[in-house]
Amino acid sequence: MKTVYFTHSLESCWNHGNAHFLRGVLSELTARGHQAEAWEPRDAWSRANLVADHGEAGLEPYKRAYPELQSHRFDPPLDLDRALDGADLVIVHEWNDPALVAAIGRRRATGRFTLLFHDTHHRAVSEPEAMKAFDLSRYDGVLAFGETLAEVYRQWGWGDRVFVWHEAADTRLFRPPTVEQDREGLVWVGNWGDGERTAELERYLFAPTAATGLGLDLYGVRYPEAAKRMLSRYGVRYHGWLANAAAPQVFARHLATVHVPRRFYVEQLPGIPTIRVFETLACGLPLVSAPWSDSEGLFDVGRDFLMVRSSSEMAEALRALKSDPGLRAELAAHGLAAIRARHTCAHRVDELMAVLERLGAVAPSPQMEIAE
Repeated sequence: MKTVYFTHSLESCWNHGNAHFLRGVLSELTARGHQAEAWEPRDAWSRANLVADHGEAGLEPYKRAYPELQSHRFDPPLDLDRALDGADLVIVHEWNDPALVAAIGRRRATGRFTLLFHDTHHRAVSEPEAMKAFDLSRYDGVLAFGETLAEVYRQWGWGDRVFVWHEAADTRLFRPPTVEQDREGLVWVGNWGDGERTAELERYLFAPTAATGLGLDLYGVRYPEAAKRMLSRYGVRYHGWLANAAAPQVFARHLATVHVPRRFYVEQLPGIPTIRVFETLACGLPLVSAPWSDSEGLFDVGRDFLMVRSSSEMAEALRALKSDPGLRAELAAHGLAAIRARHTCAHRVDELMAVLERLGAVAPSPQMEIAE
């Protein structure tokens, strides 16, 4: 089977959290003997910012971690005859130009491939008119990264052609260290974004960490000067951008981490954890989360990770982790087991194959392709 994925960027993870999941899925398809390639705009905002900050060297961690992956950069207008040549499955991410989304849909009318739209963002509730502007009339289905987002598409008329496809961890890369080293303090990886969780970060991350004296190493981008001043007030060590492929090594140096979901995923799209939850648990890093509703039962809350309801509860949980190696070990083991049992990119590829079967487009196996 040949899969073609249209993404904002495969090469850059600068403010582009979907890059981890996409790399993991395409790598898994490749490992199973399928063809998989990505197409991304040459001037992609994420890649342009990464290179501006770190030069072409900023791409090296990705290239070293995923030498098997293939990405084509293009200048609009894209030659769709070339991009879609031989494709059996085409997936288009929502962070694409609406004109390209529509053009690929028109090609579906005469093509033999299955065409899916992949939504991994909150814009369906935060900017619904912008999402409705996409022409998906010729798409075969929608992949939504949570049940509550899938329900939005059902209300828009997609019925049983919208499928829940959560993000997951690439456990080839995100795994516990082979040899343990000394660990200390907390680590947090996340972007400031547009300030939609400023109060939550102060309440559940900065203030409790300062109160416990654990120390906090923070990685991420788009931190304005006001945000950096807040980090300084709380004694946070700010390191800037971290290559996603380098995150497991950073996790291995720390005792624990904290999850602070964005407000949209608490209030309007409950039940959707971000990629950071999957990443950290896959690395065996104990996690304490600010409140969110695990309405789909993805995890065993309280065993896979701890969840708190206030700043004081967060400080109490962090003190417990700091002083209790047994608690850290228990959480790490349960969280890791949950990922390995249900939330790897291999599981998501299995789910993708099931989606194709439900759509009546059973994917040819690598063996069938060779036989032809």
